[in-house]
Amino acid sequence: MAEPVKGPASYFPSIEKKYGRPVAEWKELIRSSPLARHGELVSWLKAEHGLGHGHANALVAHTLAEDRAS
Repeated sequence: MAEPVKGPASYFPSIEKKYGRPVAEWKELIRSSPLARHGELVSWLKAEHGLGHGHANALVAHTLAEDRAS
């Protein structure tokens, strides 16, 4: 049996359903933003795109972790 998804990625299905955009599109928005710090990006997603704090935090955390790993 497959291990359940944990961490920030566990939010992805509900993010896509609630906001109508694929996670890949959110990640591109984050990467194309002139902002770089975690908190700034979370605040920006909340203010400019109407995301809730948990969803914005999950997207930013996952995206920045991917970028650090590359």
